[in-house]
Amino acid sequence: MSAKSKTVYVCSECGMDSPKWVGRCPSCGAWNTMKEMSIRPETSAAVSERQARQALTGIDKHSPQPVPLSQVSATEEPRMLTHDHELDRVLGGGVVRGSMTLIGGEPGIGKSTLLLQTLVRMQGYKVLYVSGEESERQIKLRADRISDRSSDVLLLCETRLEHIFTHIKNVQPDLVVIDSIQTMSVETVDSSPGSITQIRECAASLLKYAKESGVPVILVGHITKDGAIAGPKVLEHIVDTVLQFEGDRHYMYRILRSIKNRFGSTSELGIYEMCSNGLRPVDNPSELLLTQGGDELSGIAIAAAIEGVRPFLIETQALVSTAAYGTPQRSATGFDLRRLNMLLAVLEKRVGFKLAQKDVFLNIAGGIRVTDPAIDLSVIASVLSSNVDTAIERNVCMAGEVGLSGEIRPVTRIGQRVAEAAKLGFTRILIPEGNVKGLDTRQPGIEIVPVSRVEAALRELFA
Repeated sequence: MSAKSKTVYVCSECGMDSPKWVGRCPSCGAWNTMKEMSIRPETSAAVSERQARQALTGIDKHSPQPVPLSQVSATEEPRMLTHDHELDRVLGGGVVRGSMTLIGGEPGIGKSTLLLQTLVRMQGYKVLYVSGEESERQIKLRADRISDRSSDVLLLCETRLEHIFTHIKNVQPDLVVIDSIQTMSVETVDSSPGSITQIRECAASLLKYAKESGVPVILVGHITKDGAIAGPKVLEHIVDTVLQFEGDRHYMYRILRSIKNRFGSTSELGIYEMCSNGLRPVDNPSELLLTQGGDELSGIAIAAAIEGVRPFLIETQALVSTAAYGTPQRSATGFDLRRLNMLLAVLEKRVGFKLAQKDVFLNIAGGIRVTDPAIDLSVIASVLSSNVDTAIERNVCMAGEVGLSGEIRPVTRIGQRVAEAAKLGFTRILIPEGNVKGLDTRQPGIEIVPVSRVEAALRELFA
């Protein structure tokens, strides 16, 4: 007799399983994350037969063998260039052979468009594009819209993973794209596509194929209403790279951010502009992060920030007003709210500006989130500028981390920040005094102003 299938409930956040459904996960504390999945255990006869066969045949000669660490080759991983410098930089220099990449994002954000226009440019590679969401005609119409060059990308509209592997065996591609992993299913699992069991089994099979064949696999993943990639957390664990495609569908700019990367940095950032013919890489991020125009407005300060290896100038906007509802509001978009509260406390304690009874709203222009502590000085400057309703000169930028005692601490790679500010036409830049040592302060076209405390910086900005 065949063994009965067993039903368990697995948390989609942490992967903990439970024999019965509970509203709150006992491990991670998340609510309504327990999803039902069925497991078909092997019969005792099948287990005994498999163990006896393994004991008789011994270890497979083709299975991995223990290797001393000193004998492991440490050569650079070969990569496939996508001819998209933004995507190549976020990936760490291109697609690594045998790797597995997951790209997630909101519906309609441009994931399929980015992949399709990239595949069209990759001449010389045999690419298999598997779509479980669109027909061949829909993909063809999009390809004609985003590119006028002919392409030999192989299209396959299929959702059964067994059939996909049959076509892969016949085609022998150099790159496989699955759009999307939530639409794929295997026949051995008795559940609907998109369930935790199906996603885990499909991802594990594709990972095994990628590692054994050396063919890179790119997966497209859906996200939940909370912004996390749908499916079990193990999906993000088993892949080599996780990319998040962010941005508002109603605006033209998109941001490609690396969340996990085993072959490169996770601090890289790619910026695209959505056009009628696809996504255009933005070479100079300052063209979208800075307000174009000559009007000087209060509450705006320019910071020299760095994301990954690229420096760029970013605009911090602040609005300070009297609290109309008794309790002051604190709101930050693109910036850590707790750090904003800390900077406001420094501004009140060390400089003497009373902001306890005022609403403070902070926004990072361009819709991106910045974690570089060097923008602390510009945040304080923009808040004070809005509080006193006095504009900061448009040709002044700044970089510096603010400490709890009001000192301005040194930041990394100050030379690149100064060079980027000079290239964009800024004539003055405020930097921490600790960064002056070893820096050529006689930069052509820009005046370097070293400051050691917040009070000194504010005197330079507001005379």
